[in-house]
Amino acid sequence: MNKFVYFTTMNTFSTFSVLFFIRNNRINSEGKSPVYIRITVNGERAEISTKRFILSEKWDNNSNRAIGKSSEIKAFNNYLHTLRSKLIDHHTEMVKIGETITARSLKNRFLGISENQRTLIEVFEYHNQQMKELEGTEYAVTTIKRYNTTLTHIKAFLKHQYKLNDIPIQQIKYQFVTDLEHYFKVVKKCNHNSSIKYIKNFRKVINLAYKNEWLSKDPFAKYQARIKEVKREFLTQDELFNLENKKLTIKRLEIVRDVFVFCCYTGLSFIDVSKLTSNNIRKGIDRKIWLFTERTKTKNQSNIPLLPQALDLIEKYKNHPQKSTIDHVFPVSSNQKLNAYLKELADLCDIDKNLTFHIARHTFATTVTLANGIPIETISSMLGHKSIRTAQIYSKVVQTKVSNDMKKLKKKIGY
Repeated sequence: MNKFVYFTTMNTFSTFSVLFFIRNNRINSEGKSPVYIRITVNGERAEISTKRFILSEKWDNNSNRAIGKSSEIKAFNNYLHTLRSKLIDHHTEMVKIGETITARSLKNRFLGISENQRTLIEVFEYHNQQMKELEGTEYAVTTIKRYNTTLTHIKAFLKHQYKLNDIPIQQIKYQFVTDLEHYFKVVKKCNHNSSIKYIKNFRKVINLAYKNEWLSKDPFAKYQARIKEVKREFLTQDELFNLENKKLTIKRLEIVRDVFVFCCYTGLSFIDVSKLTSNNIRKGIDRKIWLFTERTKTKNQSNIPLLPQALDLIEKYKNHPQKSTIDHVFPVSSNQKLNAYLKELADLCDIDKNLTFHIARHTFATTVTLANGIPIETISSMLGHKSIRTAQIYSKVVQTKVSNDMKKLKKKIGY
């Protein structure tokens, strides 16, 4: 990193210097290095991109100027001189009015950001910190992780699109949103639904800024994007039977298979079965054994009468030594490990599907319940859905039930 002190001043209030340097570790596609300004006030530093690039061999470390006499080089050097002059003028004005000068405040003044104006990354970090403080009560760890991942993507987008580390929140316009969606799909190679989910996370942060009046206009006012409906995989009755009855000699695969099958008969998600304890298993209104739990994702109550297959598995692992505590129902590994082991199980059981843990929940909603005549309202309640419309997506994929229903209709109309 090459650098040169361009301007230095000292008064009773602060020391101040402006330094231009090039970053040889961020060379662009043309082989040019970006030029940056470093402001230092009382030892505190702040950096600003000049949004200009130059070949490293064209940069003179001694004179801190581009080498050459062409009109292009002269314009380049004049531009740097103008930036230096503007910074000095801003510093002088801040001294005159007695304003406290820091590297950040001088940088913000130079960029046109007032001290009480919020920036996008500042607001996003504020939002994520609030979520973190409510971890375990209102937000699951996985939800917080998704927003942190979204923030990481937003930072990368700012550097990719604008060569900036941050941007004033007031500068977020409709085009920013559409450019961000384009970035997810083209640069990050995300599919449509993944891209829209990231945009939805971003929208929540923007709504926070808008409601707090840190943003005067909603950039999402004219934006429309819908999640595309995807085919939901589930196990057929034969596939579930083969998986249940497969003789396994590898203990880790047997445990994974049993936990997965339990969820096929209860509809629990990975996070909910991993937290399941004996306190969740008790008698219901009919004096039979039920599962009572609150979904981690939605905080909705999920009450499920337990089928014999589920009860047998609970009994099987009652005193298993690998459980986290004696109160936990099953020994559960990480979701990543479980999904990896499910791939092995799929091969062993000749299941030609991308077997993931969430397929168990879909199997419960389709093969186990809907295909056997359980009303969609009951299924929605057991799954802990906020709306019955969420469960209705399953009614589109069970051909067996459609066939049986049509047979009943044919009988009624005399066929």
